[in-house]
Amino acid sequence: MKSDFSYPAGHISYRLHIHVRKDIRIVAGALGSCNFTAGDYIYTGSARRNLAARIKRHLSDNKKLRWHIDYLLADPNVDIIGVDTSHIPECQWNQHLSGGIPVSGFGASDCRKRCGAHLKSLPA
Repeated sequence: MKSDFSYPAGHISYRLHIHVRKDIRIVAGALGSCNFTAGDYIYTGSARRNLAARIKRHLSDNKKLRWHIDYLLADPNVDIIGVDTSHIPECQWNQHLSGGIPVSGFGASDCRKRCGAHLKSLPA
């Protein structure tokens, strides 16, 4: 996927459209063991400064595993198939997305809006 995008001024949030090719189990840092079924997911994140750099980092195969999403994206059966950005704050945008919560707390360890997770599974 192309990683040299520019994004509109004022955009602070992003969504990674993720495809998991087969059922997997990962260990996501302190969150521990997490199971994901094959299918499509959306991860909502934010970067108040340098949104392009944050997205480029996610698209990179060579990075230190820091956030829950890094552990998922490091699995060879996982692909980012699209990226969207928005001026809408991360939690608000996430809460307006329908879908299931595959792993409670995933990507939301610092969430103050009670999202449950910032990764959602999409219906098949």
